[in-house]
Amino acid sequence: QVQLVESGGGLVQAGGSLRLSCAVSGNIFSIADMGWYRQPPGKQRELVARIFTSGNTYYADSVKGRFTISRDNAKNTVYLQMNSLKPEDTAVYYCNALYLANYWGLGTQVTVSS
Repeated sequence: QVQLVESGGGLVQAGGSLRLSCAVSGNIFSIADMGWYRQPPGKQRELVARIFTSGNTYYADSVKGRFTISRDNAKNTVYLQMNSLKPEDTAVYYCNALYLANYWGLGTQVTVSS
């Protein structure tokens, strides 16, 4: 059974940094494309960043140059380093694994105060 568990969220001031982690169990990590999504209050869930099994990455325009996604296949973990955080980054952040189906974590809250 595939399980994704996010950690690392919290409250930070604008301009600060956080690193989110997502630990994946279920033997799919090395063959799955991994991503981070977020859902701001009252809005739809949106893709923030994705890292493919090839190592290629994709970023939403709103986070380019500030966020970095990475993966450690030995630890079955994907990370999202978030720098220069803005109040508009406030959201619940969800980890996603894509391999034949979509798998989701329960999310971690990130709150950026102005």
